[in-house]
Amino acid sequence: MRNSLIYKAAFVAGLGALSSLVVSAPAHAQWAVYDAPNHVQNLLIAARELQQVTQQAQSLTNEATMLANQGRNLANLPYSTLAPLQQSIIQIQQLLGEAQDLGYNITSIDQAFSQTYPGAFRSSGSAVQMLDDAQTRWQNARAAYQDALRLQAGVVQNLDGTRDQISGLVSASQSAEGALQAQQSANQLSALQTRQLADLTATVTAMARAQALEGARQVEAEEQARAQMAAFLNYGAGYTPGVAQMFH
Repeated sequence: MRNSLIYKAAFVAGLGALSSLVVSAPAHAQWAVYDAPNHVQNLLIAARELQQVTQQAQSLTNEATMLANQGRNLANLPYSTLAPLQQSIIQIQQLLGEAQDLGYNITSIDQAFSQTYPGAFRSSGSAVQMLDDAQTRWQNARAAYQDALRLQAGVVQNLDGTRDQISGLVSASQSAEGALQAQQSANQLSALQTRQLADLTATVTAMARAQALEGARQVEAEEQARAQMAAFLNYGAGYTPGVAQMFH
């Protein structure tokens, strides 16, 4: 009995102490309350914002990649064959300009054909003048063949440079970073082909000049021979008999 009374007294004392603690606590203290629906809503909002930020970052990355690609497409080709091409064309032009005797001038050609390459020979012309004209025509033909050979030699010398230029352009085209570099390489290859066509045109022109002068020489030689033969056969009225007086 005594023990039960002691337990009761202790229990009452404990309640009293707990009551005093509760009463002495600040009046503004509250218990935390977990709002599950509001928490889920906040998570959804945060997820949407994160998704938007991710999309914006991806968009900026794509724009940066596009700008980088545009920069590569607009980059100039670091290899150029313009100077060697111009130099080779100038060399061929110089060889054409060095044509000996009867060159590529229309006025001089017309004058030469009216004097040295006449359409007909006069029987009254001197043999010395005919010989001089024939010698001039022969020299023109010979010089034209020499000019054609010199021009062909210049074109052959350009082949080494052409090979190096083609190799450089093909390598530059294969390693092109963008569309502009590839297009510039193609343009330079087209220019190189144009120069080769120019070399071929110059070669054909020089050979045609030599053949034309040789043909004109042969035609004039035939005409001169015909005129000389006609002059030789035209010995006048011939022998006319008359009265001879031996003694006076």
